[in-house]
Amino acid sequence: MLYALDVLGGSVNRVDPRTGEVIPLVSGLRDAPDGIAVDATAGTVTFSCMGEPDGPAAPGEEPAFTTRNGSVQRIPMGGGDPEILVARGTFVTGKQLVSDPATGRLYWSDREGRGIYRAEADGSGLTQLVDTRGTGPSEVEEWCVGIAIDTAAGHLYWTQKGAADAGQGRILRAGLELPAGETAASRSDRETLWQGLPEPIDLELDLGAGMLYWTDRGVGPDGNTLNRAPIPAPGAPGTAPTVLSRGYREAIGLALDTIHHVAYVSDLSGAIREVQLGSGAERVVATLPGAATGLALSWE
Repeated sequence: MLYALDVLGGSVNRVDPRTGEVIPLVSGLRDAPDGIAVDATAGTVTFSCMGEPDGPAAPGEEPAFTTRNGSVQRIPMGGGDPEILVARGTFVTGKQLVSDPATGRLYWSDREGRGIYRAEADGSGLTQLVDTRGTGPSEVEEWCVGIAIDTAAGHLYWTQKGAADAGQGRILRAGLELPAGETAASRSDRETLWQGLPEPIDLELDLGAGMLYWTDRGVGPDGNTLNRAPIPAPGAPGTAPTVLSRGYREAIGLALDTIHHVAYVSDLSGAIREVQLGSGAERVVATLPGAATGLALSWE
């Protein structure tokens, strides 16, 4: 099953990828949900929120999210009222969120806050792992969006998207733990794996195949795509990615089914697309009424 967020409808949805059936689990959220993780064992769906926008958006543009009102919330897999795990205002703008299946630990990006955070499964133990403020030529080039973790190797991956359609996007890597004596701002173990990407957004790892996948919402032909590249060895840069799928309307969410060799990609048109990684065949699984953001896959 897929779990998908609709940022405009403020909803968390259960989507059957075989039939396209969409079941809203909660709707009317005003906190702009963006990143999502499912724990089938615990029976919970956890999601990050960007918070209420500063005001209405200009025609054809996204609203601004500069107010510090991001949060992490949770609902039962069957639906219900959200429980707030990380209080509103703890960070600025919650983006992609992932969990460690072994511990339930949560990791997420803070876009306008320019950082990466970790917390325990119940929201306690909040730790900032990365602070990108002051590290880029401009503030927008410091915005963190996508995130993935490799607990076996002890690695954290994230995207910094840069300005819209500007070709400033980067994918970086650092340790899952802060180096001794260093801070989130001063840590010396950051590696820039890719740079000059159109506008990379969400990440997924296929550790068995040694591959990194990501969505990109930048300008075509290399933007608004699904991409794949080998995970670089420590200290090595990333190689040129392979574009697996094109033609999205602001590609955002990504969920990877490594058993069936399928990727699911969402975009701001509301569409959720299934991409067969072997043949390249594609189909639209479902279309949410608003704008689709985070995706997560759950085996039930």
